[in-house]
Amino acid sequence: MKQPYLAKLRFLLFLLLSLAGPLGAAWAQATSGTVTGRVTDTKNEGIPGVTVVIEGTQLGSTTDVEGNYTISNVPAGGRVLIISFVGYTTVRQQIAVGEGKTLTVPTQAMSESATQLGEAVVVGYGTQRRQDLTGAVEQISSKSFVKGQVTNPEQLVQGKVAGVQITDAGGAPGSASQILIRGGSSLSASNQPLIIIDGVPVDNTTISGASNPLSQINPNDIESITVLKDASSTAIYGVRASNGVILVTTKRGVVGEQVHVTASTQQSVATVAKYANVLNADEFRSLVNTYGTSGQKALYAVGMSGIPIVNVNNNCSTG
Repeated sequence: MKQPYLAKLRFLLFLLLSLAGPLGAAWAQATSGTVTGRVTDTKNEGIPGVTVVIEGTQLGSTTDVEGNYTISNVPAGGRVLIISFVGYTTVRQQIAVGEGKTLTVPTQAMSESATQLGEAVVVGYGTQRRQDLTGAVEQISSKSFVKGQVTNPEQLVQGKVAGVQITDAGGAPGSASQILIRGGSSLSASNQPLIIIDGVPVDNTTISGASNPLSQINPNDIESITVLKDASSTAIYGVRASNGVILVTTKRGVVGEQVHVTASTQQSVATVAKYANVLNADEFRSLVNTYGTSGQKALYAVGMSGIPIVNVNNNCSTG
């Protein structure tokens, strides 16, 4: 015989369990609120993909294409909103969330961070953050260029990049420089790296009318120089990049910014510090005739006569 109170107990237990879910959700909604807002740049344009989180919680959201965001079930009370995005200064904003209410946060304008923007590195297939790079890439910005008398662009990074050797071939204006990235790889072929100027590939040998492709660029017009050293970084350029790649990015205007004009001039005079006092041809002949040994005089006489000279190894050469 069944006990009537057991059936009633089961019914009450089932009723409590069925009501626990809706009551819990209603209680959570009553003790929390919703936060909405918009994130823009300094030009009042929405920034998509901005991360917006509530400090100390796992609650957060990202902005849509218009810069709008919504965060639900935020515990009521005083909270700190953290707004962050790559290349922009992180913003911390105090908010007060009401129970069961929707808080509309005033539009937050984010400003660009020069320090974080400097962490973006130009590579062959676009740009990447420095911490995401896996290859051997080195970027030198205009702030780190070599100061002083610079006559060609490669001098801007001379001594600034590990594993890169830059040797001046001569002192003539616009003369080509020998650039080696991690040493030479061939005894007969060229060891010069591939040079990319604003996406246009050129080599470091010759251009019609110029001995050095980089000499066509004003050093003051260069924004940054990136050196790709290893195979993974240079793979996109194929066999042309077997000796490395140098990416040159020039300065360019930004839409919406004011026009800035910078003028600079410099003068320099290059002179030889000291000449070695050597003999000319007439003085050398006189020296041999006066102080030379009999063998030297005989060799000199044969050389002047144009008769082939044969040495003990039977190698023939003309005088």
